Amino acid sequence: MKESPDEISEDILFIHQTLSGNQVAFEKLVIKYCPMILALVASYMNKSINNAITDVPSIKVGHATEVLAQTGCTVILCEEGAVAGVDVRGSAPGTRETDAIRPMCLVQKAHAILLTGGSAFGLDAACGVMQYLEERGYGFPAGPVKVPIVPAAVIFDLNIGDPNVRPDRRMGYQACLNASDGGVVEGNVGAGTGATVGKYRGMKSSKGGLGTASLMLRGSAKDGDSDIVVGALVVVNALGNVIDPKTGKILAGARNPDTGEFVDIVEEMSIGSKFDPSLRSRAGYEFPNTTIGVIATNAALDKEGVTKVAQMAHDGLAMTIRPVHTLYDGDTIFALSTGSQRADLNTIGAVAAKVMSEAVLRAVRR
Repeated sequence: MKESPDEISEDILFIHQTLSGNQVAFEKLVIKYCPMILALVASYMNKSINNAITDVPSIKVGHATEVLAQTGCTVILCEEGAVAGVDVRGSAPGTRETDAIRPMCLVQKAHAILLTGGSAFGLDAACGVMQYLEERGYGFPAGPVKVPIVPAAVIFDLNIGDPNVRPDRRMGYQACLNASDGGVVEGNVGAGTGATVGKYRGMKSSKGGLGTASLMLRGSAKDGDSDIVVGALVVVNALGNVIDPKTGKILAGARNPDTGEFVDIVEEMSIGSKFDPSLRSRAGYEFPNTTIGVIATNAALDKEGVTKVAQMAHDGLAMTIRPVHTLYDGDTIFALSTGSQRADLNTIGAVAAKVMSEAVLRAVRR
């Protein structure tokens, strides 16, 4: 039977009192049992260990970053294959292999998802991900070969850093080499390196970034007392502002270039501000926007179910980005199912929106 957090604390106090005067022995015990203690506490708090998409079994994340050029890519690996779906809500997407993973299409599983900077040029990084997977024998059986299925989506970051340096095959391969199932570095890293938010009518934008979050649903599986985990990873490069849904406060976004104060973009739109076409190149209103992300869960979902989860996860963007899904955004969310445990689809979708909203906030706070 598992101990409660209070019982664990009492045990630690007892050990400390027993070993008083022998600090070295106490420190060794703490180091030895710290991972177990964290796991037990997390299980009672419904919090996953890393608070990251990597808390979902079989999911790994890796970054490749070009610091000077201000671009990069991030790979979400599921080498053995995960049932995949996608929902595109923005009107200016840059994507790869999205049709292959839609319902009614032959391919059921993806072996990785790539999120990348570099606009459409950055899709070249998916070739490096495919190379990594093929070398290790992963992919969709197709005659004499296995073809890795690597859907991808891009952000436009060519107006930041060096526009002639974009994620390529080499960077995609390196991101795979860097992948692990541990904690995920957040902020301006990987695909979020050159991400910005709040790009409207000549206003000064704020930094965007990459964020991740997860939630453990204890005993939520229909076929037993197993735990379901839902995780999200997102790259926030939106036209709109990022809002704390609890307070309504703008956390990152458009700033008045003279005062430095945040500007409510929706309010500006609603009062009928006349858009000046001459501001497009300076404001970046037309092109450099998009929020792209991935939801993963160990709940067993078919393609229709996982696509529904991707759809519901967009609610997390609507909670935290205003405006969102505009004509000038390419908002795209992928979803992956890695497990075999039956669970309620509505619950998974609702939690997907929750963790996606948390990931968005973390992206701009890191």
